Parts: sequence; C-alpha cells; structure tokens
Amino acid sequence: MNTDFDVCIVGSGAGAGPVALTLSEAGYSVVVLEKGPWFTEKDFYKDELASNRQGVYTPNLNDEQHVIEESDGHGGWTSEPTSVSGWDFWRGCCVGGSSNFMSGFFYRLKPDDFHLLSTFGPIDNANLADWPISYDNLEPYYTKVESVVGVSGRVVQHPHLEPRSTMNFPSSPTLEHPFSEWFDTTCQEMGLHPLPTPRAILSRNTIKRRSCEYSGWCGSYGCASGAKGSARAALLNPALETGSCEIRPHAKVYKLTTNSQGKVVAAEYYDRAGKPQKVDANIFVVACLATETSRLLLSSSGPRHEKGLANNTGQVGKNLLFSAGGIGGGDFVYDKVDSLKARSLKHQGLFVNRGLQDWYFIDDSAWGKRQKGGTIDFLFEHPRPIGKAKEQKWDDDGNLIWGTPFKKALKSYFTTKRRVKFETFCDWLPTDNCFVSLDTQVKDKWGTPVARIRIGYHPHDIKVGKYLGEKSKNVLRTMGAENIYSNVSGSPPPNLVAGGCRFGKDPKKSVLDPDCRAHDVENLYVTDGSFMPTGGSVPYTWTIYANAFRVADKIVKHLGG
Repeated sequence: MNTDFDVCIVGSGAGAGPVALTLSEAGYSVVVLEKGPWFTEKDFYKDELASNRQGVYTPNLNDEQHVIEESDGHGGWTSEPTSVSGWDFWRGCCVGGSSNFMSGFFYRLKPDDFHLLSTFGPIDNANLADWPISYDNLEPYYTKVESVVGVSGRVVQHPHLEPRSTMNFPSSPTLEHPFSEWFDTTCQEMGLHPLPTPRAILSRNTIKRRSCEYSGWCGSYGCASGAKGSARAALLNPALETGSCEIRPHAKVYKLTTNSQGKVVAAEYYDRAGKPQKVDANIFVVACLATETSRLLLSSSGPRHEKGLANNTGQVGKNLLFSAGGIGGGDFVYDKVDSLKARSLKHQGLFVNRGLQDWYFIDDSAWGKRQKGGTIDFLFEHPRPIGKAKEQKWDDDGNLIWGTPFKKALKSYFTTKRRVKFETFCDWLPTDNCFVSLDTQVKDKWGTPVARIRIGYHPHDIKVGKYLGEKSKNVLRTMGAENIYSNVSGSPPPNLVAGGCRFGKDPKKSVLDPDCRAHDVENLYVTDGSFMPTGGSVPYTWTIYANAFRVADKIVKHLGG
C-alpha cells in the first residue's frame, strides 16, 4: 500500500539518531516524531535555574509524570506520583533527547558483558540472560560511533582493555586539568592503571561542529558549541541535510495502530495544538526513553495484541535496568597540599577525564569466585554555584544555618578547597521487581495512562557498589583528600535506564529478536536502550548508539538495500 514514509521513528535520542541518518543516507524517506520541542545551540546556556530548578528542558510534572513503586521495607510496595514527590524521571524531552544533556563518558562493554550468565553463573533472584549477539558483532559499530558521533580519547593498555579494530580514537583527548597527571602518578604508585576517559566531546573543529569551549558545564546542560555528540548535533542535523528526513517536534505519539494481521500501519499522535494526527509508514522504529517505550507498546493494543503491542508473551516492561553503583568524593584543602598543586586546583573548566577499570572484574578471595565488578570515573564537582550553596545550609550536626554562619560556610567552600568526586558504575541486575506497567488512575495531560515504574533492586548491586566505593575512597585518601565520603543505595539514577524490551532468541523470554525486531510484529523495531538484557558496568549511551547503527543496517537490508 502507499504510505507517507518508508520509516517512522518515534523518539529522537541516541536510539533514533543512527537509524534516521543511516536510512536517510540510503535514500529512504524518514519521519522522526518527537514529543518535545526542537532546541538548537543558541537555546543552551549555563542557567542553573532553568536547567536544574525550573525544568526548562523537561515536562512539568503536573502535565506529564510517572508513578514510582518502592519497597515499603516489609515485603510490600508503596507508590507515589512524581508530581507529589518531585522525583523527576524525565531527562531531556526535546529533539535529541537526553543525549543533549549527558556528560559524554563513553566506555565500551567488554566481551564478557555479552555473556554474563554463562561466564559468571546464575545469581539467586536475578533474571540474568546472555545477549544473542557477541562483542564482535558490535565492535565495528562502536568504531563507527567514534568517527560519526565524535569520540575523543587515547587508548592505553590495561588488564581489561577490550579488543579494538583501530589503534586509537580519531580525535585526541579533550584538554585535561593538571590534576589528571597527579592522579596518574598516584594510581601508578598504587599499582593501578589510570585510564583517560573517552568523551563524546570534540577536541577540535571537525564534522561540521565546533570543538569544546571548556566551561565545565556538561552534565545536565546542553552544549552551546555543538561539541557534545548528541543525537541532534551529530546525527539528526546531517540526516536533515540529505533531504530524506523530516523531524516533527511537539508530536506526542500515544498509540501504534495495527491491522488484523498484527502489522503496524500508523503512528497516532497529538500535535502542538493537541489535535490528533497520524503517520503511515512501512517500517516503525520505537526509540523513546526505555520506560516510555514500554509504556507506548503497552498502550498500543490491537486485534492481534490484546495485552499491548509485541506483548503476547507478557515480556514488555519486564527486566527494567538502571545503573547500580554510587557517588562519593573528597576535598583537597588548598593550605594542606603543595602550593603548586593548590594553585592548579583553582583552575576551572578543564576536565579530569580519568577512570579506573582495575576492578571491572573482581578477583578477590573474599568473594570466593571471580565476580563482575565495575567502572570508576573521577571528576571535579559540577561548577554550578546554587547547588553548592544549597549544600552549605546545614552544619555538621544537621542543623539549618543562616546569616553570618551561612556566609562563612559559603566563603570557606568556594575559597579554601576543591572537591573531587567519583562515580561508580556496576550492573543493575534484572529482577522480577523492576518493571514498567501502565497506571490505572494517573494520566498525562492528553488523557493517556502514565508509566508505573517499580524500582526494586538486587542486594548484590549494593555489595558491588560498596566494594567499588571503598576502592575509590582509598585512591582519594592516598592523594591526601579530606572529608572523604561514599554513598551507595538502591535508589536508581533516572538518567541511566535500559531494558524493558530485551532482545533474545526465545519469544517466550524476550520481546525482540537479535535484530531488535519484535518477535510478533514484522515491521516493528526498538532501538533505544530497551533491548539490553544486562547493562554492563558503564554508561549506556555508546552501546545504544552502536546497536542502533547495527539495527539500521538490518532495516536497510529489510527494505531492499
């Protein structure tokens, strides 16, 4: 039949950009439907109130929210809408999605990450599953992302370095703070292997984008120079230049309509005026935030899909993943370190760009057998002043302070020390108590049910996170930091979410086949982080980009080449 487009993509983030670019470059007509607005570099600025207090780039929770289920500590579950709690699970609802606001820490998965179950064995009450593809299947696409999206870095040898088809990154690392050399020396003396953290940030003008301007305002903020490798800047803009791609912002897709054979025939959406519209296409690709992808499929029942699209075996929304681990840090007090080091610590803007993967796999007799560990990233505390000032309003005993004591606390914080933080990443094990369903009572401003997210975690996640936290604290302690702390909990980071539509070979245990096509819907693909059976111990974005490029090649082949 005649259709409006060859391919309709729902969502515009990391899972959508590679598909839009690949298909449009191949000459196919593509439409991208994005619920949020279309921002460009001129709309991104270092306004802490706009980005972190007023939610300029995310929906108002009174209009669009989630319902979060948490353990009540007694074997049951308690739920609360985010409009009440204020716990925001949105991360960048606009063209390019949350990739506009990422820090751009890019690590590849390791070969063993693709076979966690068979390599390390089962864990009680964890739904571990091997991936249906291997690292070798994805490696060429990791390499492609380095050039097309733009990843800056430097390969160094270390015990857990993954195989590479190229010797190094196409772009040299972004400029590094003098602290990085100090960090390297300390770690090497400790017998560790400090790694330059690859960043999806351009260190030089290339691929029609400006290089980094080194303000330090990366995480949670849009990039005003275009150096950050967001799906919008790196992929959708070039897709538009082909003339075969159209982007429709303010297009809230609320249902994928299917025919009597179970095939998707249209994406129904509300436009900016709230009027219902629809798009016909041959192929449909869903690439929303993982929780929203499950929500859309569950909302799209039809003649052959009474329980929701691609949900005939009840797997949609199951085995949701976040990133386990935690945060911590320590203070380097200027008058207690070498004067040259103190002077260098005061310099703003440049990156630390250092990580450790010495414990990506744990060979420790205290654990019994070899275990999966994780990644540690070290970074300066974000420069935003309001957040820092907010932390100083309490004294050491937890009492609120104001007036002169508050002024003294602020002056001390901003003039006497520099805080170095660490972030630990380890696997969030999939369980029966972490999933997405539809809420039966709470609806968004369009009248559609919101996603109800249960966020149960596995105790093994906490054990690994604490282990990595102690290792991180020891590094800072050896460097001479004070006030060292670490925080590991089961509360998930909403900006690191995957799973819910895992891929696999068995339709009874997975939603998608190895090509990320729905087992029971021949023209439906899912290319955001939903496909992942396990998350690895690194941020997800590079893997989502790489897999979306891989699946895009499969779609081109499906359409005839």
